[in-house]
Amino acid sequence: WNIPYAFTNEDLMVCRKQLKIFVEDYDEIPYKVLNYVGAEVNYGGRVTDDKDSRLIKTILKNFICPEMMNDGHKLSSSGFYYVIEPGTKEDYIEYIKQLPLNPMPEAFGLHENAEITTSQNETIALLQNVLSMQPRAASGTGKTREEIIGELAADLEKQTPPVFNLEMVSKAYPTSYEESMNTVLFQECVRYNRLLHDMSITLKQVQKALVGEVVMSEELEKMADAIFDNNVPPSWTSKGFLSLKPLGSWIQDCNARIDFLNAWINKGTPKVYWISGFFFPQAFLTGTLQNYARKNTIAVDKLSFGYDVKDQITHLDIKEKPESGCLCYGMYLEGCKWSFETHKLAESDPKKIFVDLPLLHLVPYAERAVPDSGIYKCPVYKVLSRTGTLSTTGHSTNFVMWLEIPSDQSEDIWIRAGVAIFLSLRY
Repeated sequence: WNIPYAFTNEDLMVCRKQLKIFVEDYDEIPYKVLNYVGAEVNYGGRVTDDKDSRLIKTILKNFICPEMMNDGHKLSSSGFYYVIEPGTKEDYIEYIKQLPLNPMPEAFGLHENAEITTSQNETIALLQNVLSMQPRAASGTGKTREEIIGELAADLEKQTPPVFNLEMVSKAYPTSYEESMNTVLFQECVRYNRLLHDMSITLKQVQKALVGEVVMSEELEKMADAIFDNNVPPSWTSKGFLSLKPLGSWIQDCNARIDFLNAWINKGTPKVYWISGFFFPQAFLTGTLQNYARKNTIAVDKLSFGYDVKDQITHLDIKEKPESGCLCYGMYLEGCKWSFETHKLAESDPKKIFVDLPLLHLVPYAERAVPDSGIYKCPVYKVLSRTGTLSTTGHSTNFVMWLEIPSDQSEDIWIRAGVAIFLSLRY
């Protein structure tokens, strides 16, 4: 789920009562109607995210179907969960007794790696709670808390890159009708400058506050606490890019993003783009469509992307820009892997939670029809939380786009497995 929902027993009871009515009063069971009232009304009435809506429809469709009338029908990939033959009350109780107390991931259509992800999330939550309860005053003969924070802040100040020279960027890459990427680059520099400026000022202020040169305000105190706990300070989070990384990994990621933009400024428009480095990747995608629209005199709202996975080469092999569209790398798959043999999605390997998605070519097409089969419509998110605040587009601020990935299996399998693509991991 992108958002946790408070489903209740009352939701289940309503579905059961409706099921009883439809089974008793109709000669044929209206599966479509039952799926609709369950997924759109009873449970779906609580769902606010369109990806979650797709998930609940798929989950219910797996159970409310004609196959459920077949004895021995498998409800999971291994067949451990199945429809038992009609029997006595004792037969049903015996079957229930042999089911595990804690359901296996396959009961929900998930890969066994989902259990590792759950354990990791629970551990992170536990450690964050422990961290929040630690004393704020240091004891013993070691360095004081203030000294530790001061050293960390000084180190972070050294690592903070300088702001972009916007005047120089605008002269080298002026606003152009033919090249929308110039505008994208300038906007990215403006956004990162806002963050870098805040980082530079607040790091100086917190060091002065620690030695008593300025007043320790509430904002600076929160910043000091965050630095000590290896978390990104709240003021940086509000002005910065979406990230779940701890402070040490975050500053490295920030520097890598600035290096990507500096390389663009100094060496010219890239032949291949590190899509994870964008503050606002949606602007980059729109800019790619605009370039194609203006070059071919087509209305941009008639364009959409086609997707070509280039799994025989890497971004390091690219010597020339593609004739149309753009080449991207820096995306991660969760819930499955990419098969270099079949050139399609495949089931995850054990204990491999995330895998790199190969180089991707985004190709603009006019009035393109979405394929009916042979693909999985995969959501792309910035970070692993999958959730964010609702934007004016109706999507979460965490959501980037839909990506059509080749697959020879039913789309329902990947939806239930929670397969998604991310631009940034936790570390």
